[in-house]
Amino acid sequence: MKLRHGAVWVGFTSAALMATSACSAESAKVAADSADQIMAVLARASDRTEQLGSAEIATTTTLAAAGGKPVAMNGTYSWGDGAAMDVEMDTAAAQMTSLQDDPTTRTIMVDGAYYYGIDPQPSGPLKGKHWMRVDVSAVMGEAAVDNMEANADPTASLHYMKTSTDVKDLGEETVLGKKAHHYQGSVGVAEINASPKLSEAEKKAAVQALKANGGKMTCDIWVDGKDLPVRMRQSGAGMTVTMDFLKFGATKPITAPPAGDTGDLSEQVRQQREGALEQ
Repeated sequence: MKLRHGAVWVGFTSAALMATSACSAESAKVAADSADQIMAVLARASDRTEQLGSAEIATTTTLAAAGGKPVAMNGTYSWGDGAAMDVEMDTAAAQMTSLQDDPTTRTIMVDGAYYYGIDPQPSGPLKGKHWMRVDVSAVMGEAAVDNMEANADPTASLHYMKTSTDVKDLGEETVLGKKAHHYQGSVGVAEINASPKLSEAEKKAAVQALKANGGKMTCDIWVDGKDLPVRMRQSGAGMTVTMDFLKFGATKPITAPPAGDTGDLSEQVRQQREGALEQ
């Protein structure tokens, strides 16, 4: 087993999830009347999404550092009882071919850990195992995990968009066969810190999310006639994440794989992360 490949995907998965959460923590304000109208729409979208608790999603992430090749993840994302997901992703694009021969790899995040479906390895901690486990904190650090859990709902921080000084109403478009209204905005750490509209706790959460994405990001949001997001796209720090919401609510519960069939690489990934931070 080559840890390098597993660690690459572990970091990639967390980046994608955090990017989506961070996208929620951004953008809005033009002239007063327009800004108020936009905020009313986005507040309703956030409130409705929070109540539904989960969705079937299709997510595509493009990472410049990985050569710009998009990686797709399709499955379930849940936020009703903390952040959780159960998705399939392209094995080759995620650089998991040394651990998985199948063209797609099942990835679960639940109870503070990532689980990756793999082929049983001949030796090491994954010998004879069908799953690789890595603590989310080993990848992202405790502070980032706390922020992710606080913003598990992908639209929870749409309320923060009022801090942006650069937002556009791009009109109606058809997305996934639905008519939806398209909004676009950008926001940075300076705007968050300078805003009198946020509490200190809200500023701290938003800044943490922004710093994970280079300190500034652009977010596009498409909202349908039922006040629900159809698509969210966020770009920042050389990464673009697009999340399509295919169906809200009524998803299957997400549970961890059997412990006896799982090898834990949390400590190896944590050491690798800490070593990279020291360089």
